[in-house]
Amino acid sequence: MRRVLMIAYHFPPLTGSSGIQRTLRFVQHLPALGWEPLVLTADPRAYERTSPDLLADVPTSTIVRRAFALDTARHLQLRGRYIGAMARPDRWISWRWDGVRQGLRMIRQFKPELIWSTYPIATAHLIGKALHLKTGLPWIADFRDPMAQEGYPADTRTWESYRSIEADAARLASYCVFTSPGAAAEYRQRYPDAAPRMVVVENGYDEESFAGVALSVGAPIRDRAVTLLHSGIVYPSERDPSHLFDALAGLQQSGRLTPADLRIRFRASAHDDLLRSSAAERGVLDFVELAPAIPYRQALAEMLEVDGLLVLQASNCNAQIPAKIYEYLRAGRPILGLTDPIGDTAGVLRHAGIETQAPLDAPQAIADSLVDFVQRLRSGRLNLPRTEAVTQASRRGRTQQLIPLLDSAVR
Repeated sequence: MRRVLMIAYHFPPLTGSSGIQRTLRFVQHLPALGWEPLVLTADPRAYERTSPDLLADVPTSTIVRRAFALDTARHLQLRGRYIGAMARPDRWISWRWDGVRQGLRMIRQFKPELIWSTYPIATAHLIGKALHLKTGLPWIADFRDPMAQEGYPADTRTWESYRSIEADAARLASYCVFTSPGAAAEYRQRYPDAAPRMVVVENGYDEESFAGVALSVGAPIRDRAVTLLHSGIVYPSERDPSHLFDALAGLQQSGRLTPADLRIRFRASAHDDLLRSSAAERGVLDFVELAPAIPYRQALAEMLEVDGLLVLQASNCNAQIPAKIYEYLRAGRPILGLTDPIGDTAGVLRHAGIETQAPLDAPQAIADSLVDFVQRLRSGRLNLPRTEAVTQASRRGRTQQLIPLLDSAVR
């Protein structure tokens, strides 16, 4: 069986990020397709939050090495401040040195034929590049989303480090992999010489994780407020809910919708204080429920049980698709997408037959969509995700798409 060295910061027992799922599910499904994964990740001390709930999903036969790493913001600050260079390109740059050392040791010991590194922790690509240059093994850079963007990162030196990393990957990697068509198209334009090596392998859902999820039956929808769930992080810019709250304020004032009709639950938003203050400022706090993080399979069960699922994605992320959206599709519940109609997120929803959408920055359109969503939900007239689109989005299927890239890179 061939072996691939997979470099990923996001790996159990880290919790609080859907980004864990991509690497974890590749690790699960690759062996059945002829590739044995070797995982190089960070020491758990680098993680802000940990949970053992996904550790059992790592196959017992998988070799996992955890290199020394610190979080500059937590471990290397003095009186609330730290040196900027110690957090460039990210706060886990300390992972690089032991990561390269451990990676070389794994290459000598286990003889992988290929190196694969994955963003959004840019240091992973620094480790992947270093190992590629030191060993000559082919390298696949899994970007997922764009790195250096207009206005992001805000710090100029960090932006320059991102740009340097992505340029090196475009020059050296056998393939650069993205999770959305828009991201791949953007990078083909940015690095035309590498355009044939810019490919798409989307995120997905894990069918095995949904199997056996325990469900409970709630009260009939006519007897209570409709519950609309946003599961996962609400980024202040990329998923800004302020216009949603403006829409709720207008609906409340006009009497078209009240908290007796609708509750929006934000599960594990990571920015509860911001959401609370924003909703309170507009007088719509009674519409909003802020809920803490829960174990992964409990989160899936919640998606299956609620009345509807909410997608937030701003136009500055048109070339990105929230990983959570594929779990939403598998959950088979009605979905309301607040996103730019020309973005990749809207495209995924339309492909699945979901037309209940409105731009995230348009309060009036959001208000009309909320009223329509609640009314159609109560009358049973909302479209559910198409079976074909759901089937295409399984993690097992995504892993099968990865195999030709691995084989080609080795050849």
